Amino acid sequence: MFRFMFRRMALMVLILFSVSFIIFSSVRMIPGDPAQLILGERATAEALSELRVKLGLDKPFLYQYGIYLKEILTEGSLGTSIVTNNPVLEEVAQKLPATMELAFTAMLIALIIGISVGILAAMYRNTWIDNLSMVGALTGVSMPIFWLGLLLMTIFAAYLGWVPLSGRLSIITDLEPVTGFYLIDSLLAGNGYAFFDALHHLILPAVTLATVPTAIIARMTRASMLEVLEQDYIKTAHAKGVAKLRVVLQHALRNAAIPITTIAGLQLGLLLSGAVLTETIFAWNGLGSYVVNAVNARDFPVVQGCVLIFAFTFILVNLLVDLSYFALDPRIRDKGM
Repeated sequence: MFRFMFRRMALMVLILFSVSFIIFSSVRMIPGDPAQLILGERATAEALSELRVKLGLDKPFLYQYGIYLKEILTEGSLGTSIVTNNPVLEEVAQKLPATMELAFTAMLIALIIGISVGILAAMYRNTWIDNLSMVGALTGVSMPIFWLGLLLMTIFAAYLGWVPLSGRLSIITDLEPVTGFYLIDSLLAGNGYAFFDALHHLILPAVTLATVPTAIIARMTRASMLEVLEQDYIKTAHAKGVAKLRVVLQHALRNAAIPITTIAGLQLGLLLSGAVLTETIFAWNGLGSYVVNAVNARDFPVVQGCVLIFAFTFILVNLLVDLSYFALDPRIRDKGM
């Protein structure tokens, strides 16, 4: 197990170095001059030249990349925002809890609904339940997130008024952020009104974001369960008179857990790094909307830092998924993977 972890950690470092080089190269291909952006269109040539020297933009590409790596490795810094002049890591730390709260809630919804629908579809294979479940899953995978978000906003927020249109809290709600997770902060403060207000604002974006992973998890659960339900030990359990629900939940689902865990981990990584559209639509003040604003403003350090954070998050989630295999399947633990 330790050899496996060492190999994965070494691979993680290699991937992060590769991602940092690719994104560092890519952002410099984007049209626009950061010095011009900071000083404005009326800046003199002397002022522009002086700022380029200060930012290191006059140096060769590899020299700039070396300085960037040095700041990351020695100072733990992702640079300074060109627009706000604040450390990127500090701003990311402020935005990340909002994205994590949204992603984890969406993942919880996806797991509960997706696994339940997948199990029902497998138990009642080739019936109307199975067909309806798979049509719903196919619809969920095919539906564009931006269109679904606007549709849900129009129906449930604009017409019915059941949920707020956007944001994380109402203007009248008073809550002092501690962790940045508003649900947790409201519980720590003992503020029940703030908790339900935050939950009220969270429902619509979380449901929108959960649509695709729910459909994918449902399809994977069905496929894995169908394969396991055909095994001899399942037939033996049925022959012994074990209740059908117990066979499915205690024996079949446990042995079908690895593929489901794998796809769930991939989806969680995508949710944490890919909630850009959902956050933009619902004015959710997280990393997704932060990156969009940085791209529009040509704020290179922010774009580089956020992509690196996304890559690290995705790799870390997949590492944790791989480690969970040792707990889910003793045969993998015995082999040492």
